[in-house]
Amino acid sequence: MTVSGELLIGAARVAGTAGSFRAIEAATGAALEPAFTLASLDEVLRACALAEAAFDIYRETTPTARAAFLETIATEIEALGDELIERAMAETALPRARLEGECARTCNQLRLFARLAKSGDALDVRVDPALPERKPLPRADLRLRRIPLGPVAVFGASNFPLAFSVAGGDTAAALAAGCPVIVKAHSAHPGTSALVGSAVQRAVARCELPEGVFSLLFAEKEKSGALVADPRIQAVGFTGSRAGGVALMRIAQSRPQPIPVYGELSAVNPVFLLPAALDARADALGAQFVDSLTLGAGQFCTNPGLVLAIDGAGLDRFLNAAEAALAQRAAQPMLTPGISEAYRRGVDRLEHEPNVRCVARGLDSEEPNRGRAGLFTTDADSFLAQPALHEEIFGAAALVVRCRDAAQLAAVARSLEGQLTATLHLNADDARDAVLARTLLPTLERKAGRILANGWPTGVEVTHAMVHGGPWPATTDGRSTSVGTAAIERFLRPVCYQDLPDALLPQALREANPWGVRRLVDGQPAPGGA
Repeated sequence: MTVSGELLIGAARVAGTAGSFRAIEAATGAALEPAFTLASLDEVLRACALAEAAFDIYRETTPTARAAFLETIATEIEALGDELIERAMAETALPRARLEGECARTCNQLRLFARLAKSGDALDVRVDPALPERKPLPRADLRLRRIPLGPVAVFGASNFPLAFSVAGGDTAAALAAGCPVIVKAHSAHPGTSALVGSAVQRAVARCELPEGVFSLLFAEKEKSGALVADPRIQAVGFTGSRAGGVALMRIAQSRPQPIPVYGELSAVNPVFLLPAALDARADALGAQFVDSLTLGAGQFCTNPGLVLAIDGAGLDRFLNAAEAALAQRAAQPMLTPGISEAYRRGVDRLEHEPNVRCVARGLDSEEPNRGRAGLFTTDADSFLAQPALHEEIFGAAALVVRCRDAAQLAAVARSLEGQLTATLHLNADDARDAVLARTLLPTLERKAGRILANGWPTGVEVTHAMVHGGPWPATTDGRSTSVGTAAIERFLRPVCYQDLPDALLPQALREANPWGVRRLVDGQPAPGGA
């Protein structure tokens, strides 16, 4: 299909009236066609009005109908084929294999949420039947279900043009919950966003849903803020910078009716190299670490930007191996000129921090927007004394912290901000590592949303048990996840119905259970159809 550069407002394609911009070919810096039009305030408000009008109809669709909609979106995205992949390659400089895998992940997570929607399990239906004969007081008939919050604004991420963008995890979870979605597309990959947005728009029409179930906007900062401030929007999904997330939180909290912002903002994803693991495989760990660090030019939210270990010969071997591997890595194109420049500034700042030494840099490049990988080291005393050393550098840069002993390693762990991940490399059969891991785990549980052993944090499996979240500033709400089926909980809230006549109850709560959903009856599981 032809990418037109128009906004998708409900069922319509609309030329925005607030200006225009062009995508940039990430590898060369050249402008790409066409021009994409920006939404005015009136166009933002139109999308919000359509979403509000669609909400009460869409939120009461049957589990089967909602599942069919999500599956149709996946089918429509797959039908885009090479056109989608080639446009994404041009806009992001990410390789074909990575983008094909990300497209598959996007469609798989839509189908995962379809299965969840069809099961009705996210409704969390609970029935406590009346006990009229109970003494000293009878009990009323009490029934609970979770209902969707309302229209949701989703902000596409720069680093995952498919899986965290227009039809990514936030959108899939919100639609599965029964919430209409307005996506503010990321300016780094507008053509990719337009193609996927058109696929969602076609799915809405094929499933005969109200047009306001989905809209796609290109908008500047002021209009993005207006979207969050609109009283019809009831929640926000965001993946991006800490500054951007904080700005949206302030808008959301200053409304007459504050709303939740579920944002993923910043993480350095510490990797702990325990002594026995270093003794046994320091060389291999050094090479594997560089593979993880430089994957996708380091532009992952789970990029391992911090390594912590007790000083000694094992750590020296690790650094030597990492230095040798990194010195051969070519500078990779980054997603946008702005991200590339921010990375360069971050590395330059780190190089000039007191008591920080450069261990290795990757190969340099004269080509535009290239991120040259960097590995640095410092001591734990300096790390604890210099807050700037805790900050994320978005790209393939990492800091190794040398600790005197296990006590100082634990102290550094306690000093960390909230993280998406924390990784332990250990030999569980060695008493040194087993004891140290047990010491660290309570702290890591408080600091991170996902704890790994003997792996690397880059790469997030989309499953029921996955948590992609964590305490501030990894996310704005550490009680939630943006990956996995538990993500749907962000866009639902519980409602209790007391003594309502059966005919007035929602379908999922009626005595005959016409939707056949699983329920808790008096606290005991009852099968679907009971």
